[in-house]
Amino acid sequence: MKSLVIAEKPSVARDIARVLKCKKNSQGAIEGDRYIVTWGLGHLVTLADPEEYRPEWKEWKIDVLPMIPKNWKLSVIRQTAKQYNAVKSQIHRKDIGEIIIATDAGREGELVARWILDKAGNTKPVKRLWISSVTDRAIREGFAHLRDGRDYENLYDAAQSRAKADWLVGINATRALTCKYNAQLTCGRVQTPTLAMIAKREDEIRAFQPKPYYGLKVYADGICFTWQDAKSGSTRSFDKERISRTAEEIRGERLTLERVEKKRKKTYAPGLYDLTELQRDANRRFGYSAKETLNIMQRLYEHHKVLTYPRTDSRYLSSDIVPTLRERVEACQVGPYRQIAKALHGKRFQAEKRFVDDSKVSDHHAIIPTEQYVDLTHMTAEERRIYDLVVRRFLAVLYPPAEFEQVSVKASVHGESFAARGETIREAGWRAVYESGLEEDEDTEDSLKNQTLPELKEGQVLTVKRQEMTEGKTRPPARYTEAALLTAMEKGGLGTVATRADIIEKLFHTFYMEKKGNDLLITSKGRQILELVPEDLKKPELTARWEKELQRISDGRQKEKTFMKEIEQYTKDVLKEIRTSEGTFRHDNLTNRKCPRCGKRMLSVNGKNSKMLVCQDRECGYRETVSRTTNARCPVCHKRMELFGKGEDQTFVCACGHKEKMAAFEARRKREGKDVSRQDVSRYMKQQQKEAEQPLNNAFAEALAKMKIK
Repeated sequence: MKSLVIAEKPSVARDIARVLKCKKNSQGAIEGDRYIVTWGLGHLVTLADPEEYRPEWKEWKIDVLPMIPKNWKLSVIRQTAKQYNAVKSQIHRKDIGEIIIATDAGREGELVARWILDKAGNTKPVKRLWISSVTDRAIREGFAHLRDGRDYENLYDAAQSRAKADWLVGINATRALTCKYNAQLTCGRVQTPTLAMIAKREDEIRAFQPKPYYGLKVYADGICFTWQDAKSGSTRSFDKERISRTAEEIRGERLTLERVEKKRKKTYAPGLYDLTELQRDANRRFGYSAKETLNIMQRLYEHHKVLTYPRTDSRYLSSDIVPTLRERVEACQVGPYRQIAKALHGKRFQAEKRFVDDSKVSDHHAIIPTEQYVDLTHMTAEERRIYDLVVRRFLAVLYPPAEFEQVSVKASVHGESFAARGETIREAGWRAVYESGLEEDEDTEDSLKNQTLPELKEGQVLTVKRQEMTEGKTRPPARYTEAALLTAMEKGGLGTVATRADIIEKLFHTFYMEKKGNDLLITSKGRQILELVPEDLKKPELTARWEKELQRISDGRQKEKTFMKEIEQYTKDVLKEIRTSEGTFRHDNLTNRKCPRCGKRMLSVNGKNSKMLVCQDRECGYRETVSRTTNARCPVCHKRMELFGKGEDQTFVCACGHKEKMAAFEARRKREGKDVSRQDVSRYMKQQQKEAEQPLNNAFAEALAKMKIK
């Protein structure tokens, strides 16, 4: 008898098939003597649409809600039905004795495989491959230690509960809002509270009243001392007269050093990356969206096989990884990492608690390099950047701490306190891993800047040579960037490491949120949806509690049935509130441009990277791209340019006023000797067009386009 292996994607299936010596290609599978490897294309099966339960649920009518299936059904996704049938035929082969699930080792990966097996009516025993990287070695070791599929029943229950909860709340609330207000409105248990956080931050910024503050710096013998309030220790005061008076009183006076404190300190490297921390860093440093970072990580994991599983929420390693650290370091000895990795040669790595802790690793350990040989020349610039972040963080953790001497000086003159601080690096330690220094958060306004200090003694007296009064204004809280929003979502328990990127993208696609530079702003449509949805649905605490309950289901501490009863009741409560509310919705982005298909006025909308005109009639569905933000840089100010027009009339336009036809752009690039061919530009334009054709809304977009409201 043979074993059927079900992978999540064709690329992983090919790697597994090669390791298992499967060479015979058939329809949707690769066969060998002992194994047959087949694959999904992501999900092949999903929860059935409402009309598959009852005929009256097909049309969008508010009076048929709530739609709560008594017995849930699964449906084959039409676009990938061919591959599903190929997998199903393999499952029912008489020479297949067992099924091995080899999808991504996580909640959603479990769902991909289990739904296929359930829909296909599988009755054969199931085993589970659970690995954190897809190197040949990891695959071989994983198959040598396959686990019983029954050990993951609770994980499947949690995954299925999450999907059902999103179906119930999302589809019912979306239909109710759309029917009541005759507008394409969507909401969800994670996206709505996330949007509410952005709105709240915007309200805080609008309500903020800046307040002037003042400070004082004095210079004595080449040292800059900063005034500090004796009670609070703050370096700023809202009392201008006090600071001005102090400045006059100490002019030419003598400063007495009351305390000179030297401390030998050491700091350890920042913790290893989980997905959210990596997405934050990539957004801060390179401007990558959470989704872009996840996609790049997926390629480094699946295609290059140089990094471990990306969708992890742990920043620690499990103790069984420690014996493999030497090989991982050796694999990193390439290019710019050769010397810093060689410095660790011969070191015996211990299971240090600061980065090895079994209790803080659930499904997967932190993201680190694999033992796979690294060829940097095969990576794109984006892949190199993400790989660089991970490999430096990994090597830094294995380095000794950075050691430095900190000198803190407290001085006084005329009863006022002043302070200075200096720092001398004694041992670079892990900081040597970062060639250009580690980017750190900006100092707060109250912090003292490090400076080079001479040898000082307590009781020493210095003459004030110059004083400088400083002033500024209190600043409102900063608008969210994707990095900051990811942090807020994590702290608020919104979503998981695997879903946060998709939630952010959904808010862009539904035009509830837009981007200005790196800042995220709520749109008028987003504001209105928050006024129309029930108050409870906007609270992060609700979905955070649900995520905890899903984790309890996964751990076997709660039953799926109990959770779903709560969700069903909540769905009914949401619908009741929507029905009885008295809100209104208006399109405030109508243009005078008429739809060429139906003649109705079109809406002007900002996508994540484009500006579009969309027909206000959902049944019509016509849309066109007005302009797209490109990666092409302006030759004048070097900012990204927007591309307008079609065909030969395509023109790049920059905010600084520079304009350039496509032909002139290509000619300029050629003159400058850039490695960009006409084919490169063509490929880029096709990619831009592909992105522009992506669904404007979420998973309900197709249903929305076909709906008939009554």
